Order: sequence, then structure tokens, then C-alpha cells
Amino acid sequence: MTALTSTAALARGTATASSWTGHDTRLTVAVAAGILVIVLLISVLKVHPLLSLALGSGVLGLAAGMPVEKFVTSFTTGFGTTAGNVGLLIALGAMLGKLLSESGGADQIVDTIVGRTSPRMLPWAMALIAAIIGLPMFFEIGLVILIPVVLLVHKRSGVPLLKLGIPALAGLSVMHGLVPPHPGPLAAIGILKSDVGTTMLLGIVVAIPTVIIAGPLFGKVVTRWMPDLTAPEHLIPARSAEDAESTRRPAFGITVATVLLPVVLMLGKFFADLLIKDKASQLKHALDFIGNPPVALLLSVVVAMFALGRPAGFGRKEISATIGDALPPIAGILLIVAAGGGFKQTLIDAGVGDMIKQLANGSTASVLILGWAVAVAIRVATGSATVATVSAAGIVAPLAAGLTPTHAALLTLAVGAGSLFFSHVNDAGFWLVKEYFGMSVGQTIRSWSVMETIISVVALLGILLLGVVV
Repeated sequence: MTALTSTAALARGTATASSWTGHDTRLTVAVAAGILVIVLLISVLKVHPLLSLALGSGVLGLAAGMPVEKFVTSFTTGFGTTAGNVGLLIALGAMLGKLLSESGGADQIVDTIVGRTSPRMLPWAMALIAAIIGLPMFFEIGLVILIPVVLLVHKRSGVPLLKLGIPALAGLSVMHGLVPPHPGPLAAIGILKSDVGTTMLLGIVVAIPTVIIAGPLFGKVVTRWMPDLTAPEHLIPARSAEDAESTRRPAFGITVATVLLPVVLMLGKFFADLLIKDKASQLKHALDFIGNPPVALLLSVVVAMFALGRPAGFGRKEISATIGDALPPIAGILLIVAAGGGFKQTLIDAGVGDMIKQLANGSTASVLILGWAVAVAIRVATGSATVATVSAAGIVAPLAAGLTPTHAALLTLAVGAGSLFFSHVNDAGFWLVKEYFGMSVGQTIRSWSVMETIISVVALLGILLLGVVV
């Protein structure tokens, strides 16, 4: 099955689509009304996405004719299932990222790579740093850590600000949208029933050329548009090389190894399932166990407690406090993801899934392009990549049932790629970038917003290409 596989092929083997009925019309209106309510509440009235998704689900359910009791049960079931599937993974990923940040491990990665890089290669170094740090860290946290470094390197080296900043932003954004354990990809994996290891491997394959094109290469172009942009002086940290060297922190090698450990363990499970055919193999059982996402992330957090915390001088109380501090900031993200699961379950129980299958029968549209386009529409309307991912995954979930594991992973990535399309004024990330780089709204659109669009489109092309060859 290729990336150009039509949704007709996905419905092959199912019953022939029945003629369009009045109930189908009602469901279509209900879906449109539910999505419209979510968009208006988030974008116009600035209501929190959790409440917006809950209210939008209510409108969808009632407009579709669901009894109130059934709607409540559907939403809470989807909410609880999604929270159960991804909640632990998001929490463990946040702990790993917090240990990396507070131990000085992130600073060690930055200082080591930047210190060994020539000015000409600094944009590529910033992309590499962002991709490594972006694996366990949420976008906003990685941004807060990296932007002061970008500003400082810009001041010391004289390399144009956006020539350094765009690669760093691209590395963070691509990891956030395509690679687990970030909340969006994890939620889509749970909804679309794709495999974490397969999605991670294919996501990394897509991420590499995407970061290169949207990062260092686009950074050269955007610098010509705004050659005189300079960093805000009050945001440039006053940190000397001597200060950096005197800080207790873990070594570069052990830090990178700890960051990559969950990736290695999950990919180990993927390759064991692929290559070891003997189901009784003890090696396969062992790799399956330690490569299971919750176990892989739990082991990585335990390793980080010693490999990162101890060299930084953390005792048991400091390690415990650091891990505890990682949890409050992710509460809102976890609840939004869970509410997206509730919206998805309401769609399914209202009968929208069956209607989508009927519409797909005989269509010539690619399911990958469909998933991407739905995520693009919700992203542009709401500004939230996470809301776009979980909502779009819920809408196209009925079409994932007939996919192979590889193509289910590609559909997950297509939804993630669509969720990054054209960040603008309704996205909190847009304003963070604007203020950190001291740009006007127009400059931010010509740099950050265009970069996000390039990421989305290039990633989709890579996903479609993979669909042809795998």
C-alpha cells in the first residue's frame, strides 16, 4: 500500500456504501457545529481548550441526537482512556526533560557543541542542539532554554540572529510535532492505534531533512529579508565561558546518552519485533519489555536521576523536588489531550465514524493528505498544535482501521505535520518567538510563520514518499 493509496482501498472489504440519508446530513451538520464551537471558543472568546473541547463535544452530541446520558458516557470514556494511554508517558517525558534542564545537562550540550563549531557551521550546530534537546522537552521549555543561548551566540559571533534562531526553532518544532514522547504524537498514536516504535523511527527519518530545509537552509533565505535584525539587549544573558565551566553539571557524553536512551530502547523493541521471528526468544521478550514506552521512559528517568542529578550535586531531596516540579506545568497539556480523546469518542459514538467510512468508499483522496488537511484546518483556526492533532486524529480514526502498522504510523505523522502549519496570531508560540527576537508581527509572520509552513509541507512530502517505498 502506498502513500497514494486512496481511501477507497482503505474501505476495501467493507460493505458497499449506502445512499446518503437525512441522518448523514444531520451528522455532518453536528460535526461542523461542534468544530465551529471549539474554534470560536478558543480563538474568539479565549476559552481554555479543555472547556472548549468539552462544550464542542456537547454541541456535537446533542446536535447528532445523542441522549445526554450517552454523550456524557462517551466523553468521559474517551477522556479517561486517552489520559490512561498517554498520561504516564507525558509525565515521564516531563520528568526527563526537567532533570536535563535543572542538572545543567542542556547547558552542557549547548556549550560543548557551540564551543567546537566554527562560525560558518553555527546554524547547523543550533539545529542539532535543538533536535537533541527537543526529544525529551516540550516546545515551550526548550524555547526558554535555547533562545538565550541563540542571543548570546549571536552577540559573540556576529552571525545574523535569524540565521541562528530559525534552525533552533525548526529543530524544536519538528520534534514537538512528529516524534514521541511529545503530547501530540502520543495522543495521535493512541487514537489511531499506531505503534510507538514505528512512528518514532519514521518520524526521525522525516524529521532530518525537514529540519535541514526549514532550519539552516531557510535561515539563509530569511536573513536576506531581515538582515539588520538584532537581539534585544535586555534578553541577552551575561554568562561568561568561565562561569559555564565552573558550574557542576554532567559530562557531555553521558548527557546525550541519557537523552537518547528512551529512543534507543523503543527502537530496540521495534527491530526485535521486525527481525526476531522466534516468539519464544528470551532476547525478544527482554527487548519487548524494556522497549515498551512506559518502561523505556521510566528506566530513562531512573538513569537520569543518577547520570544527570548526581554529577550536578543533587541529593535525594533535590532530585525528588526536581521531578515533582516537572508535573504541575504539564497538567493543562494532559487535560487538553484527554479532552481531545473525549471529543474523538463522541464522534465515534455519534456514528460519525461509519459516515466517514461511507464517504471514503469510492473516493480518490489519499488518507494521508486527508489527515494532514484536517489538522491544517484546525491548526489555522485554533492556533493549537495539540488540539489540531487530537481532533484531526479523532476525525480520521475510522480510516486507520484498514491500514498496515507502517501506514498507520505514517497517518499519525501526517496529522502531526498538519498540526504545525502556519502558526499565527492565535498561537501562543507565535508571541513567544516575537518577543524573544524583538520582531514586529509582520516580521514574525515572514520568518516564524513561514518556517512552520515549510516544516508542515516538507514533512508531508517526506511522509508521502515514505508511503511509496515502505
